Amino acid sequence: MTDTRLQGARLLLRPVEPGDATATYAGWMNDPEVTRYMETRFTTHTVEGLRDYITSMRAKADTWFMAIVLASDGRHIGNIKLGPIDRVHGLADVALMIGARDCWGQGYAAEAIALISDYAFAALRVRKLTAGCYHANVGSRRAFEKAGYHVEGARRAQYFCDGEYQDGVLLARFHPEFPAAGA
Repeated sequence: MTDTRLQGARLLLRPVEPGDATATYAGWMNDPEVTRYMETRFTTHTVEGLRDYITSMRAKADTWFMAIVLASDGRHIGNIKLGPIDRVHGLADVALMIGARDCWGQGYAAEAIALISDYAFAALRVRKLTAGCYHANVGSRRAFEKAGYHVEGARRAQYFCDGEYQDGVLLARFHPEFPAAGA
């Protein structure tokens, strides 16, 4: 991963650093409401464990693990990940978390998704970006759709959450120069 910084209207995306592993970040990862639709909800997270995770992510040449930071005051409110990048097929996954609950519902997720997506298309020449979310995670789905993603399909009864099985929603956005086959 490089020292890439992406500036948006209200956000800055910068590499997550080991110093970002704080009690606040660990609090997000241990908050059942924040991790409700994340597979990480099954693990207890510590500052040291997060530091180790950040270090391992920074070592991956095919992955961009970025802090979502408010441009107004520099506050770290979540993370977004691009990768791994599959250079053969021109693909990459996008995933994010807005951990600061007071920042939910303000369009920060959509702005971060759009920033990292535009970067992937322009600088990395990725052809297609993919993402997924639980069916009940309407906020995440809307954020991806606002950033130009479209629902491609669903994996029926993929996840167990809130006492029932839920579909996994599959989303994608294509680079404008590389439209979907058959489109």
